[in-house]
Amino acid sequence: MRLKQFTRLGGEAASEADIRDLVHENPGCLPIAEIDPMFSGPVPICTELNTNAGPIDNFMVTPSGLPVLIECKLWRNPEARRQVVSQILDYAKELTRWSSSDVQREVSHRLKSDGNPLLDKVRAVDPEVDEQQFNDALTANLRRGRFLLLIVGDGIREGVEAIAEYLQLHAGLHFSLGLVELPIYGMPNGDRLVVPRVLARTHLIARNVVAVPDGYMVEAEDEGNVAEIDPDRAVHAEQSQRFWTEFIDCYLKLDDPEQPKPRPARLGYISLSLPAPTSWLTVYRGFRPDRVGVFLSCWRNTPGAYSMQVIIDEWKAGGAVKDELGGTVRLDKATRGSADTIIDSLAVESLEQPEARKKAFSWLAARVNTFVNVLRPRMRSAAIDYQSRGE
Repeated sequence: MRLKQFTRLGGEAASEADIRDLVHENPGCLPIAEIDPMFSGPVPICTELNTNAGPIDNFMVTPSGLPVLIECKLWRNPEARRQVVSQILDYAKELTRWSSSDVQREVSHRLKSDGNPLLDKVRAVDPEVDEQQFNDALTANLRRGRFLLLIVGDGIREGVEAIAEYLQLHAGLHFSLGLVELPIYGMPNGDRLVVPRVLARTHLIARNVVAVPDGYMVEAEDEGNVAEIDPDRAVHAEQSQRFWTEFIDCYLKLDDPEQPKPRPARLGYISLSLPAPTSWLTVYRGFRPDRVGVFLSCWRNTPGAYSMQVIIDEWKAGGAVKDELGGTVRLDKATRGSADTIIDSLAVESLEQPEARKKAFSWLAARVNTFVNVLRPRMRSAAIDYQSRGE
């Protein structure tokens, strides 16, 4: 049987609105059980749910009070591919400030319906749902950030892997994320055939520890408890977030349209994902003396580790990677006893002084862009080689 990519009447290609409406009308087409079975059987509530971070394409909720947020995208615009994860994370962050009453209000407004259309839709699927228990569970899940976030696209295009890379960086969040391919084909009789496939997913990790040069260790902990445990650390976290926000928004420009930009962090480092799974660039700021730098990172015994070693071997064999990176780049160890990595760093005066801060930002932005341009294609090529070897 000959199939063709779905088009609307008039011959126009399927739009993001088409995907959004298809998902709303047929929630069973989403392979949610493969991503996180806890969120199976969600009830579609509405499309374009308004929030301060923008409208959510599809909002669903399980009868047990677990929210599902869906962003629908076509894989045609590289910039859109790079920004879509940040967009859905912004929605999630905004909803952590909501309660069930806020959801009920916005759903009623969106559906232009009096009463409680949120509960009505849930009870239409499960009449035994207790109103008080449902509201309490929904509020608790919102406040704890217990969401399922789904990015749903029409089909694989070059660069979709960049989203999967970015998802890996957010494995420590309190919600599950999934990237779902949802190609739509037109049948000869006019019906539509949907073939869903999970491309990437993340799972909760309790805490991450990242080793940085010069003997510093930076831990990512539950930020919600920092102020209660140590007020000084809370202040430092705010300073770090301002530092990285200024750097990313005002200085960091990337030539590669497929490279996901990092998000500001309340830590001494940020990360940029790379094509080889479990590999990334660590961009950091150090203290005593003040210093900024960037180095190649990976988990051991992974495709990322293999790809990183390929580049190190090229360096040691006199390949072009060192000259292409330029600057004061060197081979070094992130911590004592660790494997060699590629690193560049710059010592500056106090990063709280405007001139020193500007100098550090300008240097760091240029070096990060160069590291991406030189290392990203090499990491991708080595990862493909790793897969072909079946390791």
